[in-house]
Amino acid sequence: MNDDHHLDISRRKLLGTVGAAGATGLVIGAAGGIGLAAADGGGSGAADATALASVGATEAMFHGKHQAGITTPLQSRGHLVAFDLAPGAGRKEAAALLRRWSATAKALMAGEPSAADTGIALDAGPSSLTVTFGFGRAFFDRTGLVARRPEQLDPLPAFSSDALDPKRSEGDLWVQIGADDALVAFHALRALQKDADGAARVRWQMNGFNRSAGATARPMTARNLMGQVDGTNNPKPADPDFDRRIFVERGGPGGSGAQEWMAGGSYAVVRRIRMLLDDWEKLPLERQEKVIGRRKSDGAPLTGGTETTPLDLDKRGPDGKTVIPDNAHARISAPEQNGGAAMLRRPFSFHDGIAADGTPDAGLLFVCWQADPLRGFVPVQRKLDRGDALSPFLRHEASGLFAVPGGAAEGEYVGQRLLES
Repeated sequence: MNDDHHLDISRRKLLGTVGAAGATGLVIGAAGGIGLAAADGGGSGAADATALASVGATEAMFHGKHQAGITTPLQSRGHLVAFDLAPGAGRKEAAALLRRWSATAKALMAGEPSAADTGIALDAGPSSLTVTFGFGRAFFDRTGLVARRPEQLDPLPAFSSDALDPKRSEGDLWVQIGADDALVAFHALRALQKDADGAARVRWQMNGFNRSAGATARPMTARNLMGQVDGTNNPKPADPDFDRRIFVERGGPGGSGAQEWMAGGSYAVVRRIRMLLDDWEKLPLERQEKVIGRRKSDGAPLTGGTETTPLDLDKRGPDGKTVIPDNAHARISAPEQNGGAAMLRRPFSFHDGIAADGTPDAGLLFVCWQADPLRGFVPVQRKLDRGDALSPFLRHEASGLFAVPGGAAEGEYVGQRLLES
């Protein structure tokens, strides 16, 4: 038995020992093992299985109603990549590429080697790896599928805080990679880039991170690079209207008629938001909290309670002013202030060194999910654009909008219902 075959069996053994699937589509393996024994001179060897930590053994499912990476809990490492189809490539080449990408994603998300594996992640389990695929507006022109393009992919309006670099915006195809291990995430990135050779080329790539799993005493809402608890008001899968707000319903807006292929899918708005950290960090704590409308220590509203306590937007202080200022970020972005507009925020932080002006090139790779960006992201961002106290400390440097189809059924590849219908 050669080492590669031995490794494949060991990884399959790991996956056979994982536990039951949870509500997020994750499978937690408590005692899976990967044996990496060297073969002896006669070509035989015995596996010395070693239990993986739960972080490494956690698996996200590739097949399902929705693609992984949308409701999957935040991962510690991420890569966002946009591709443009190669000159001369069209619908046929796009379908072949999505078929290759889906096969690679399915294998790697299960902790198995890809067709042309580089060995980068040999010692690790799946580590919650997710790979999510989406289509940009121009993809439909390149593939002759303009009649199938949803109106939800109409260009986003311009905002006053935009300083967008077109070279790092949009794209024919978009891929989101997330994992709880940096090498597992990079391994998937390399495999997908190699799969694209000849069919598509990278337009832009952004790399991000979150707090590592297990770094806190208990699961907590993430903090961003400003130190703020970020994501408290996110819709929850247990909410009765969650699916209606986040996913395209069959026969609903963006999922009816020519766009039926989007049923079970979602729309991702991607923004590279530079945080002007030097300016932000000069503010005293009390001022930072008034800009946000929440306490920095625990994310609770300035009106009191805990992180999950609803904002009391009418409460006034001894001075007669609202405790949560009228231009506070939490007030302006609250769903009740925006006609119920909601989006599932699932970002990564980024730090790309020091910019030419000597300030940190750091901030948020903002990714939000919604059934309709015209009713989710756009109205909220328009309102923020008109007077958010946080805006002077942010600069939107890149932007993209992508249609992310529903998950692939067994035997399907992602996007097959669009490309082969």
